[in-house]
Amino acid sequence: MIEALTSLAAFDRAAGITRTDSAAPLARTSFPVSPPTATAGAGTDFGDVMAQLASGLRTSLRSGEATAISGIQGKASTQQVVEAVMSAEQSLQTAIAVRDKVVAAYLELSRMPI
Repeated sequence: MIEALTSLAAFDRAAGITRTDSAAPLARTSFPVSPPTATAGAGTDFGDVMAQLASGLRTSLRSGEATAISGIQGKASTQQVVEAVMSAEQSLQTAIAVRDKVVAAYLELSRMPI
């Protein structure tokens, strides 16, 4: 645990996260997915959408964990820690719901007669 606390700065640099010690609330979305830049004629690949979803989830979970560690170190306020953890939890619940729907759709397709 101590090693994780000392390596937070290295994690922040690798993830491109900048820290501020202000008590201002953090503004986050569940999944920071950029809108698709596909042209009107070309569709967006489902795999790309799922990859963006997973990337956003990973970013949200890492951010929540990093903020929690900052709170343990005394560098983040309780409000910031709670907001980050709740955002990460909401992202995880959304990803689980999407996964359940994808699995249910796959199972329904696999039961269809050919």
